[in-house]
Amino acid sequence: MIYLFIIALVTTLDQISKYFVTTKLMAIGSVPLIKNVFYLTYARNTGAAFSIFRDKQLFLILFTFLAIALIGGLLIKNVRNLGSPIINIGIAFIIGGALGNIIDRIRLNYVIDYFDFRLINFAIFNVADSFIVMGAVLLGVAVIFLKADLKI
Repeated sequence: MIYLFIIALVTTLDQISKYFVTTKLMAIGSVPLIKNVFYLTYARNTGAAFSIFRDKQLFLILFTFLAIALIGGLLIKNVRNLGSPIINIGIAFIIGGALGNIIDRIRLNYVIDYFDFRLINFAIFNVADSFIVMGAVLLGVAVIFLKADLKI
C-alpha cells in the first residue's frame, strides 16, 4: 500500500535528519544558513508544539499513540471505501510525522528540533513537524477547495 510507504518514508527522513543534526550539529549548537533569517539550531524539546506540555512526556506519548491509532483507523477506512487520495496522503504525512516525533520521545525523552527561522522569531521545529503541518494543509485543501470527503 502506497500510504504505508509514505508513512515509512516520512518517518525515515525525519530520523535521518535528526541523526545528522545530532552527530554534526549538537556540539556546534547553531549554524546560520541565511544570516539573521534561517539557522540550523540543535534544540531539545520536552514539550509539544511551541513547547506546550513541557516535561509531560508520559502524557505526550500516550496522547500521540492514541492520535496515531485514531488517524490510522481513518486512513484504513478511507482507503477501503475509495476515499480521496489527497486526504489519504495528508493522513499519511501526519502519521509519519507523529511517528518520527514519538520515536524521539520514547528513545530520548525529548524531541530533537533544528529548523530555526529567526527572521520571524518562530518556534524551532523539525522534519516531522513539517510533515504534520503539510498533512493538515492537504486535508484542509481537500475538504475546502476540492470538496473531498472522508469516506468512513
